[in-house]
Amino acid sequence: MSLKWIDSLDIALELLEKHSEVDPRKLHFTELYQWVLALDDFGDDPKHCNEKVLEAIQQCWIEEK
Repeated sequence: MSLKWIDSLDIALELLEKHSEVDPRKLHFTELYQWVLALDDFGDDPKHCNEKVLEAIQQCWIEEK
């Protein structure tokens, strides 16, 4: 399975598992971006990301936490 930028919830769940101690509301988008790229299951083009995509991931993470 390869995660894409559109998989906001799945990405958020992976990040929650990997960084459970982090408050996603206090996370900078630059750091969130790097963490998504570092996920083992992530396989999308880094250039296909924008602020809206990161906001969607962050919102899913907040809701799941």
